[in-house]
Amino acid sequence: MAAELDFSPPEIPEPTLLENILHYGLFFGAIFQLICVLAIILPIPKTHKMDTESFEMKNSEVIKKPKAATASLSKKPKKETKKKR
Repeated sequence: MAAELDFSPPEIPEPTLLENILHYGLFFGAIFQLICVLAIILPIPKTHKMDTESFEMKNSEVIKKPKAATASLSKKPKKETKKKR
């Protein structure tokens, strides 16, 4: 009875090209996800280099904002009346 048991490893067929692509694609996807999660957890500090163009753009934005604020202040608010029923 013990001689009838077969303890040899089963024959495993070679993986196909599609199975290989899927296998390595899953590894690549897992590594990409880990990199994305680490980028969220450990943010890279920004450098404080000021270019003249970005400085000029910030100045022009600051100048434009008060003009928009004064234009909205010059408008008269509408009176709200209650409807009589």
